[in-house]
Amino acid sequence: MDDRVRSFLMEKVADEPYARHLGLRLVAMDTGYALVEMVFDETKQNVFGLAHGGAVFSLIDEAFEIASNSHGIMAVALNMNVTYMASPRLGATLRAEATEVHRTMRTASYQIRVTDDEGTLIALCQALVYRKKDKAFAATSSPMAKEEVAAGEGALST
Repeated sequence: MDDRVRSFLMEKVADEPYARHLGLRLVAMDTGYALVEMVFDETKQNVFGLAHGGAVFSLIDEAFEIASNSHGIMAVALNMNVTYMASPRLGATLRAEATEVHRTMRTASYQIRVTDDEGTLIALCQALVYRKKDKAFAATSSPMAKEEVAAGEGALST
């Protein structure tokens, strides 16, 4: 993964108010990959005391966002299909692992798995992004980056 993209994304995640509010932590990232953690606490419970689907979805979305933008081209969600398998126990650390499955110049598909600290599958997501080749970031001021974007390669792809 290009170091400029890594630095850019690390900075953006650290400054993201919603991620901080939920206690999301970026644990690892690479090209087409991200691992994000969150502790399931009482602030993330639904009316039945189980994990709120929106909290789990937010964890999934954060991992998806980082993995899909790891090529240095802005990627925006087109579709996310989530299946919830189980509710974690209170206090469990949840891990969302996003992996790129397929990528073209314009779209990319990702699988995101959420597990708890005991390895139980909590949720599974299949997600699709649209890649905005005219919206490269982090190093777009260089002539080389602009040429790579024009060729559909991504400003900082490896």
